[in-house]
Amino acid sequence: MDKIRWGIIGTGLIAGKFADGLRAVADAELVAVGSRTQASAEAFATTYNVPRCYPTYEELAQDPNVDVVYISTPHPYHKDNSILCLNAGKAVLCEKPFTMNAREAIEMIALARSKRLFLMEAMWTRYFPAMVKVRELLGEGAIGEARLLNADFGFFHEFDAQHRLFNPDLGGGAVLDVGVYVISLAHMIFGKPTRVTGLAHFGATGTDDQSAYLLGYSGGQIAMLASAVQTETPHQAVINGTAGRITIHRHFWQPRRLTLEIYGKESSEIEMPIVGNGYNYQVDEVHACLRAGKLESSIMPLDESLDIMETMDTLRAQWGLRYPME
Repeated sequence: MDKIRWGIIGTGLIAGKFADGLRAVADAELVAVGSRTQASAEAFATTYNVPRCYPTYEELAQDPNVDVVYISTPHPYHKDNSILCLNAGKAVLCEKPFTMNAREAIEMIALARSKRLFLMEAMWTRYFPAMVKVRELLGEGAIGEARLLNADFGFFHEFDAQHRLFNPDLGGGAVLDVGVYVISLAHMIFGKPTRVTGLAHFGATGTDDQSAYLLGYSGGQIAMLASAVQTETPHQAVINGTAGRITIHRHFWQPRRLTLEIYGKESSEIEMPIVGNGYNYQVDEVHACLRAGKLESSIMPLDESLDIMETMDTLRAQWGLRYPME
């Protein structure tokens, strides 16, 4: 096909950013949007020049002109929205965190595999040119053996009990919203941890407003990670190896600049400018997979998305953090 036709479920801020990202992909076409109300769907369609808008997610999923659907709804709805689209025969790109927990991830993955449909978690960070370069440097042993990761993602948001960042009914809390970035980065570098421990501080609504994670691995590697929704942090990641280190500068989750330090030598700055707003890079990956007939991405495999959910489940179990829908 000349164009791969996209539908979007949800009309929030991130849906708009994704729609902007699609404009930077030559073979992408945004053809439909689904919302919970006609007014919201029409407003989004007008803003982003979408030809068809639907007042229900079900109608979007049944649109025969949609090839792949981007799920941009709040965390607790990822599973049901993805399953709706998979059952309608659509490929799915689901926003992070992939699901609320590993049990939901298992259900989604099993359905996609049984129906032989493409499914991928939208961890956009992995596809930026700078992060591709990080994987290349690690793969060629530029810093020797990677041993220690430090990464953080914290920002300040005014407390609002009804806001999705703090509302338990919407999967609020730092770990699911931004902790997933640092945990996913650790999984990308070291794989699945063999030891998981963490600390969390809970706000007035019972969700973690800041939390920290210590992950250990069979080879002795360690990841020291932190996230927050009421505390600003450097948004930086440092990968320390036996022969040097790679620093992914602010904002590491939308990376543009690296510093490569080889011990005993001068450090080098690596600038990696981006095209579009960055959301387009994960779209390129989806397109490459669909055109190659692949059912999942080798860069963000489904088993790894499940591993990440299991890591976060383990942390939440230690803290006693359970959401109402669970």
